Amino acid sequence: MKVERIPDAPELKFSDEEKIHKIDSKEFAAILSGALLVLKRKLGDIEIAGFGHRVVHGGVFFSEAVLIDEEVREKIKELKRLAPLHNPVNLLGIEIAAELFESVPQVAVFDTAFHQTLPKRARTYAIPQKLAEKHSIRRFGFHGTSHSYVCQKAAEYLQADLRELRMISCHLGNGCSVAAVEYGRSIETSMGMTPLEGLVMGTRSGDLDPGAIIALMQEEGLEADALDQLLNRDSGLQGIAGLSDMRDIIARSTEGDDEARLALQVFTHRVRKYIGSYAAVMGGVDAIIFTGGIGENSPVVRHRASQRLDFLGAVINEDKNHDVQLSNDQPVVDFSMNHSRVKLLSVKTDEQMEIAMQSARVVEEKDKVNCVPQIPIAVSARHMHITQETLEELFGEGYQLTERNPLSQPGQFAANETVTVVGPKNQIERVRILGPCRSKNQIEISRTDEFFLGIDAPVRESGKTENTPGCKVVGPNGSTVLKEGVICAWRHIHMTPEDASIFGVKDRDVVEVEVSQGDRALTFGNVLIRVSPKYKLEMHIDTDEGNAAELSRGGAAGALISTEGQAQLRKRRL
Repeated sequence: MKVERIPDAPELKFSDEEKIHKIDSKEFAAILSGALLVLKRKLGDIEIAGFGHRVVHGGVFFSEAVLIDEEVREKIKELKRLAPLHNPVNLLGIEIAAELFESVPQVAVFDTAFHQTLPKRARTYAIPQKLAEKHSIRRFGFHGTSHSYVCQKAAEYLQADLRELRMISCHLGNGCSVAAVEYGRSIETSMGMTPLEGLVMGTRSGDLDPGAIIALMQEEGLEADALDQLLNRDSGLQGIAGLSDMRDIIARSTEGDDEARLALQVFTHRVRKYIGSYAAVMGGVDAIIFTGGIGENSPVVRHRASQRLDFLGAVINEDKNHDVQLSNDQPVVDFSMNHSRVKLLSVKTDEQMEIAMQSARVVEEKDKVNCVPQIPIAVSARHMHITQETLEELFGEGYQLTERNPLSQPGQFAANETVTVVGPKNQIERVRILGPCRSKNQIEISRTDEFFLGIDAPVRESGKTENTPGCKVVGPNGSTVLKEGVICAWRHIHMTPEDASIFGVKDRDVVEVEVSQGDRALTFGNVLIRVSPKYKLEMHIDTDEGNAAELSRGGAAGALISTEGQAQLRKRRL
C-alpha cells in the first residue's frame, strides 16, 4: 500500500491492483485514517500480525525496534523538539493505527537506532558537556534503516560477510546523509542531533558555520521559528537555485543556468568530501554505495561524486554508470572499473522492507518466555596476544611461553612472560602475555591506558587488527615495533552453541547485558555475541568497564535484558 501526492491530492494504491483510491482531505490525520480504513476493508478477515512504524528520532532512549506502549509513545512525543517535522506525524500514525487495529501489536523502528554504535569521539560536540547532557545535544544520525539495508545488500552482492567490510553508504534524496559502516557497525555519519547537519539537501542547508547563524540573528533579527524556516525549508538546493528537485537542477544546469550549475557543484562536492573523510576515519574502504532517489537514478551525480577518488582505489566506469537500471530483480549494480579495488555500487534501498523485517522479529519474539541463566562476567586487565615470531624477537630464538595459570576459556592461559608496551607519551610495564601463541599480534588496552600511552586505539573485535595503530614492545631479550594491533576490545560474550540456543541468540548478534549487583547497577549496551564449541559461557569487559560498575575480578554476573517486561532479548542482527 502506498499513499502519494500528500497533502494536495492524496491517492492510495495497492501493489496488486491498478485502482486508485482517492482520499478527500488535506489533513494528515484524515489522510492516515482514510488510508487505513481502505486497508481494513480490503483485508477483510485476513489477520494482521503487526504494524511497523518508522519513527525518525529515538534519541538516547531507543537503540532498536520496540513494541509500542504508553511509555514509548511519551518518549516519541518528548523527542518532538529534535525532529519537529517527523516525530509528531510518526506518532499520529501510531495512534490512528492503534485505534483502528486495537489488538494488533504496534512496533516502532527508529531511524537513529542503527547509529547507536557511534563512538563517543564521533557523537560528541565540543560544547560544555553539562549543557550537552542536559539537552541531549549529540550526534544521533538518521536514515539508519536505509544504511543498514543497502550495506547488507551490497555485502550479499559482493559475496562477502558484512562484518569483514568497510563501507561508505551515501543516501541521496530530498534528505541526504553519509554513513561510515565499519565491519557492520556505524562509526560515523553526517547527520547530527537533527537531520539538518551534513550534506546539502533539497531544502536543508547541511553544514553551516554557527557564526553565520549568529550573524543572521543579529543582522536580520531572525528568531528561532524564522531560523527553522530558513535552514530547514528555504535552504539547500532550494536556497542556491530556487529548485529543490535534483532532476530540475540537472536540466537547468544543462541549459546554462548558472545557479543550477552552482547547486549541482556544491551538492556533489560535499558528497565527495564526506567520502574522503570517512575513508580516512576507517583507514580505507572496500565499497562506496549510492542509494536513495538521487543516488539510484542520477548518473550525473554519481559521476561528479565519484570523480578524483582514484587515490582510494575507486575508479568509475562511465559506461556502466550511465547504464545503471535498478529493479527488484537487480537491486545492486557495480559501476566501477574491473580493476577498481574499491567497488562503486548503486543499490536500490527498501526502507519499508527493513522496517517490516525488524518489526516481524519483534512481534515473533514478544510472546517468548525464557528462564535464562546469569552470565558470568570476567574483568580483563591489559594483555598481549603474541605470534611465535614476535615472541622469539623479544625473548630469544626458540623461546616457548610458560603457563602461569589457566584461564576460563578452554586451552587459554596467562603466561609467566610479560612485556613493556611503549607509546608516544608513556610506557606500561609488566603487560601479561596470554597463550598459546596466535597468528596475529594484538594488544588489548583500556581507554585509560589509551590516553596514558598516547595511542588512539579503536574499539575492535578480537582479531580485527587491520588499520589499527601499532607501538613499540620491549622484552628481556630485544624489542620490536608493531605496525598494527593495539585495540580496545569490543565487550563480548563467549558462548557454546548450546548456550546460544538457551539465550535465543546467534553468533555476531549484538545485545545488552544488565548488571545489578552493588550500588552502581548499569546496563552494558553493544555487547557482541561470539559462539563456538570451544568457548565457555562468559562475558569479557575491560578494567574501565568493570570499575564503572564496581565489579570485582570474580563472582560478577549479568543478564540479557528484556523489553516491555517480557523475555524478548534486545538484539540487533549484524
